[in-house]
Amino acid sequence: MQTTPTLATRFARNTFVLRSETPLAEDQMRQAAPSIFASGKHGSRSERYTYIPTIEVLRGLRKEGFEPVMVAQGRSRVEGKAEFTKHMIRMRHAGHVSIKPEANEIILINSHDGASSYQMLAGVFRFVCCNGLVVGTVSNDIRIPHRTGKSGNIQDEVIEGAFRVLDDFEAVDASTDSMKALTLRPEEEHAFATAALALRFGERTEGQPLAPITAEQLIEARRPEDLGHSLWSTFQRLQENVLRGGQQGRGVKGRRLKTRPVASIDRGVSLNRALWVLAEEMRKIKR
Repeated sequence: MQTTPTLATRFARNTFVLRSETPLAEDQMRQAAPSIFASGKHGSRSERYTYIPTIEVLRGLRKEGFEPVMVAQGRSRVEGKAEFTKHMIRMRHAGHVSIKPEANEIILINSHDGASSYQMLAGVFRFVCCNGLVVGTVSNDIRIPHRTGKSGNIQDEVIEGAFRVLDDFEAVDASTDSMKALTLRPEEEHAFATAALALRFGERTEGQPLAPITAEQLIEARRPEDLGHSLWSTFQRLQENVLRGGQQGRGVKGRRLKTRPVASIDRGVSLNRALWVLAEEMRKIKR
């Protein structure tokens, strides 16, 4: 596989993302997501909150073969809190070399201000569009709280959790292969897109303003490689259009606008997982 240059993207005003096809060095990560390197917990945390730096956990994971290829950090409007805010790291394991157009990734989410426990999720990265999916239903969602008395165990528990997620990738691969083998009819694509539109912009009842774009726009392809009517290709188009935005639409008063990218780490993860659940339900119906 040919590597691509490091990509640094501020995809919204309050989030910064850095991704590379080669493992990220610590100085690169520090520039993009300084809260990974926080030297202590935020002052709002009580004595019951156990602090252990994310970077120490990551160094432990690296010894086990997990390498970071993407970091993201949310910004904070509260003065002095930016060094402690929520951050996300996507990693690949050296023992999992993919020959597919996708790579399996393990996602670590944490903060030092009480906004998050240590959380481990499964993800899939699609090279052609640099899309990072989050798996919704066929993988463990592992959460490890910052509890008093656990400081000596958090790192070990996170590493154990990473291997548990790694074990789930056999099921993830089976699910993606099944999606690729299923062809959707036009009305099924439209139903999938309509449900995705409601996830992104909310349910619209009679009398409420329409969503800024249509379901048809959500399944538009951005590149030739995305064309096709398999469940997987439809899912990919929906996911990218929902998360990245940039589509022409109209606001409540009819003014032209471009849909915005999803800004926060939390919202991005929740939408990603909900879209995966939709795709899984469609897969079950089509089997």
